[in-house]
Amino acid sequence: MKRSQLIAIGGILLLLIGAYFFFRKPDTTATSENLLAVVKEAPMAVNIHAPGELMARRSEKIKGPEGLRSVGLYQLTIADLVPEGTVVKEGQFIASLDRTEMDSKIKESQAEIDKIMTQLDQAKIDTAIEMRGLRDQLVNIRFSMKEKELSLELSKYEPQSIIQQAELDLERAKRDLDQLETKLMLTKEKSIAKIEEINASYRQQEIKLNRLLELQSKMTVTAPKSGMVIYTRDWNGKRQAGSQVSAWDPVIAELPDLSEMITKAYINEVDISKVMPGQKAKVSVDAFPGKEFSGMVLTKANIGEQVRNFDTKVFEVIVLLNSIDSLLRPAMTTGISILVDSIPTSLQVPLEAIQVDSVSFVYKKTKGGITKQEVVTGPANDISISVAAGLEKGDQVILNTPSNAEDLSFSYLESANKDAAIEKVANELAARMKVQADFSKTIKAEESPTEESGGTRVIFF
Repeated sequence: MKRSQLIAIGGILLLLIGAYFFFRKPDTTATSENLLAVVKEAPMAVNIHAPGELMARRSEKIKGPEGLRSVGLYQLTIADLVPEGTVVKEGQFIASLDRTEMDSKIKESQAEIDKIMTQLDQAKIDTAIEMRGLRDQLVNIRFSMKEKELSLELSKYEPQSIIQQAELDLERAKRDLDQLETKLMLTKEKSIAKIEEINASYRQQEIKLNRLLELQSKMTVTAPKSGMVIYTRDWNGKRQAGSQVSAWDPVIAELPDLSEMITKAYINEVDISKVMPGQKAKVSVDAFPGKEFSGMVLTKANIGEQVRNFDTKVFEVIVLLNSIDSLLRPAMTTGISILVDSIPTSLQVPLEAIQVDSVSFVYKKTKGGITKQEVVTGPANDISISVAAGLEKGDQVILNTPSNAEDLSFSYLESANKDAAIEKVANELAARMKVQADFSKTIKAEESPTEESGGTRVIFF
């Protein structure tokens, strides 16, 4: 056969092959490939994650004037405040408070004192006039009594009726004298009481004025010690220039002790029962990606609360940081990971492998094909779940649902083996929790436990 004929035949074959692949219908029976995972045996760590915020464990409160309520002031406005993060020395300027209302109170108090002094002078004058009038009347009555006594003496030779009249006149004069002396005494006591009342009001206003002047001198707030100024927070956010300072809570800012940091985090009510003092934790700071600090749970709240941005009730948890960085600052956002359970070794599969119907099962690959295998599961973490019965090390499980899942046979565990596995999981978990509970009793909130590496701490609420 000639070379040209061979080339022609080869070209025709290539065209036929291309036409076959171009015009053939796709195979609708083809299925996507199953995702397989191998059952492994390894230690398992179970962690709970939560966001938090750094703050100093101890800090010096920078307060405005205390005792404002005693002078009728309940709120003051921050007129000026140094920028947050400013490093100050003891006695250095921190803030000034608006004096407008304070000055108004001082003027009112001074005006009230002037008014009281006027009332006191008027009362003294009125008392002097009234007492002078009574004393004059007393002198006149005593003079009249002498006249009556003389008339009685001269009437001893007169008829009896005239003598009796003279005696009556004298008796009347004595009675008037006694009444006037009593009135003079009562008037004196009343005047003394009135003047004492005015003096008491004066002293009260004087004390108030002195208190106002004392508080006025504290309207400029200085640092009680050296440190970095951090704004204090309430439900309305940070207190800064323009914010209101309450008489019940006069804190303006804080000077945190940066050698010991705390952070507050909230754990939801579903997971809080797993958290115990003494558990290890890892703390990350959003501002420094890649950095992680070891810690320990110090305390947890006994009562839940409704917190903004959380749908359910949450509990404050405190975690102790074993080491810190000089770059850490209060108010930095953090994330915590608390190790709530640690299993020395267990069979594990990815979470996606576990299917739940009336029982828990996996799609297990065997030599004869795929079967639905019932399993008993145990604790799980973010990636894997432990398996106590139904699988062995090295078995293969399918992560996705096979296309023929409805047609697969179901392999159930024997009732006795299943119950034994469930009991074993519960007993082992209870034993681990008891060890943690016993250790948690040794942790005291006021202490600062550290690992052998030492260091300071961060606390999570």
